[in-house]
Amino acid sequence: MPMETRSIICISCPVGCPMTVTLEGGEVTKVEGNTCPRGESYAKKECVNPTRIVTSSVPVEGGEFAMVSVKTASDIPKSAIPDCARALRGVVAKAPVAIGDVIVPNVAGTGINIIATRHVKTLLSF
Repeated sequence: MPMETRSIICISCPVGCPMTVTLEGGEVTKVEGNTCPRGESYAKKECVNPTRIVTSSVPVEGGEFAMVSVKTASDIPKSAIPDCARALRGVVAKAPVAIGDVIVPNVAGTGINIIATRHVKTLLSF
Protein backbone atom coordinates (compact mmCIF):
# COMPACT_ATOMS: atom_id res chain seq x y z
CA MET A 1 0.00 0.00 0.00
CA PRO A 2 1.22 3.51 -0.72
CA MET A 3 2.27 5.96 1.94
CA GLU A 4 -0.36 8.53 2.90
CA THR A 5 -0.11 11.72 4.97
CA ARG A 6 -2.91 13.51 6.77
CA SER A 7 -3.01 16.89 8.45
CA ILE A 8 -5.08 17.03 11.64
CA ILE A 9 -5.51 19.32 14.62
CA CYS A 10 -5.17 17.67 18.01
CA ILE A 11 -8.14 18.19 20.35
CA SER A 12 -6.66 16.39 23.38
CA CYS A 13 -5.86 19.67 25.12
CA PRO A 14 -6.44 23.40 24.57
CA VAL A 15 -3.15 23.90 22.66
CA GLY A 16 -4.57 22.44 19.41
CA CYS A 17 -1.34 21.28 17.83
CA PRO A 18 -1.37 21.01 14.03
CA MET A 19 0.00 17.55 13.27
CA THR A 20 1.07 15.60 10.22
CA VAL A 21 0.36 11.88 10.38
CA THR A 22 2.03 9.38 8.08
CA LEU A 23 0.28 6.08 7.38
CA GLU A 24 1.58 3.02 5.58
CA GLY A 25 -0.68 0.05 4.99
CA GLY A 26 -3.35 1.52 7.25
CA GLU A 27 -0.92 1.81 10.17
CA VAL A 28 0.40 5.07 11.64
CA THR A 29 4.17 5.14 11.18
CA LYS A 30 4.95 8.74 12.15
CA VAL A 31 3.31 11.66 13.97
CA GLU A 32 4.87 15.12 13.74
CA GLY A 33 3.87 18.45 15.30
CA ASN A 34 2.52 17.26 18.65
CA THR A 35 3.93 18.95 21.73
CA CYS A 36 2.85 16.26 24.20
CA PRO A 37 2.40 12.47 24.23
CA ARG A 38 -1.39 12.84 24.16
CA GLY A 39 -1.12 14.24 20.64
CA GLU A 40 0.54 11.13 19.31
CA SER A 41 -2.06 8.90 20.97
CA TYR A 42 -4.91 11.06 19.60
CA ALA A 43 -3.45 11.04 16.08
CA LYS A 44 -3.11 7.26 16.01
CA LYS A 45 -6.66 6.72 17.23
CA GLU A 46 -8.18 9.40 14.97
CA CYS A 47 -6.52 8.07 11.82
CA VAL A 48 -7.12 4.36 12.41
CA ASN A 49 -10.34 4.13 14.47
CA PRO A 50 -12.02 7.52 15.05
CA THR A 51 -14.50 7.66 17.93
CA ARG A 52 -16.80 10.30 19.42
CA ILE A 53 -18.97 10.98 22.46
CA VAL A 54 -22.57 11.49 21.31
CA THR A 55 -24.78 14.01 23.14
CA SER A 56 -28.50 14.53 22.76
CA SER A 57 -31.69 14.95 24.76
CA VAL A 58 -34.83 12.87 25.21
CA PRO A 59 -38.32 13.70 26.51
CA VAL A 60 -39.17 12.98 30.15
CA GLU A 61 -42.56 11.66 31.20
CA GLY A 62 -43.85 13.08 34.50
CA GLY A 63 -40.78 15.19 35.18
CA GLU A 64 -40.21 18.74 36.35
CA PHE A 65 -38.51 19.34 32.99
CA ALA A 66 -39.79 18.26 29.59
CA MET A 67 -36.38 16.98 28.42
CA VAL A 68 -33.25 15.44 29.90
CA SER A 69 -29.77 15.70 28.41
CA VAL A 70 -28.06 12.39 27.61
CA LYS A 71 -24.73 11.17 26.26
CA THR A 72 -22.85 8.01 25.50
CA ALA A 73 -21.08 6.75 28.62
CA SER A 74 -17.86 6.66 26.58
CA ASP A 75 -16.84 7.20 22.99
CA ILE A 76 -18.30 5.05 20.22
CA PRO A 77 -16.99 4.40 16.70
CA LYS A 78 -17.72 7.36 14.45
CA SER A 79 -19.41 5.00 11.99
CA ALA A 80 -22.00 4.05 14.69
CA ILE A 81 -23.23 7.64 15.23
CA PRO A 82 -26.15 7.45 12.74
CA ASP A 83 -27.35 4.17 14.33
CA CYS A 84 -27.02 5.75 17.76
CA ALA A 85 -29.14 8.72 16.68
CA ARG A 86 -31.79 6.38 15.23
CA ALA A 87 -31.84 4.39 18.49
CA LEU A 88 -32.66 7.58 20.42
CA ARG A 89 -35.74 8.34 18.30
CA GLY A 90 -38.87 7.66 20.28
CA VAL A 91 -37.06 7.11 23.59
CA VAL A 92 -38.88 8.64 26.56
CA ALA A 93 -37.35 8.63 30.05
CA LYS A 94 -39.62 8.32 33.07
CA ALA A 95 -39.10 10.65 36.03
CA PRO A 96 -37.34 10.65 38.37
CA VAL A 97 -34.05 10.62 36.47
CA ALA A 98 -30.62 10.82 38.11
CA ILE A 99 -27.27 11.66 36.58
CA GLY A 100 -25.76 8.42 35.30
CA ASP A 101 -29.07 6.56 34.92
CA VAL A 102 -28.99 4.27 31.89
CA ILE A 103 -31.52 5.55 29.37
CA VAL A 104 -30.60 3.20 26.49
CA PRO A 105 -28.43 0.15 27.21
CA ASN A 106 -25.94 -1.08 24.59
CA VAL A 107 -26.88 1.62 22.09
CA ALA A 108 -26.67 0.44 18.47
CA GLY A 109 -24.88 -2.73 19.58
CA THR A 110 -21.78 -0.79 20.62
CA GLY A 111 -21.69 -2.13 24.18
CA ILE A 112 -21.94 1.48 25.39
CA ASN A 113 -24.92 2.85 27.31
CA ILE A 114 -26.70 6.17 26.81
CA ILE A 115 -26.81 7.84 30.23
CA ALA A 116 -28.55 10.87 31.71
CA THR A 117 -26.42 13.94 32.41
CA ARG A 118 -28.79 15.80 34.75
CA HIS A 119 -31.29 15.16 37.49
CA VAL A 120 -35.01 15.47 36.74
CA LYS A 121 -37.36 15.24 39.70
CA THR A 122 -40.87 13.88 39.44
CA LEU A 123 -43.42 16.62 38.82
CA LEU A 124 -45.60 17.02 41.88
CA SER A 125 -49.30 17.29 41.16
CA PHE A 126 -51.92 18.52 43.60
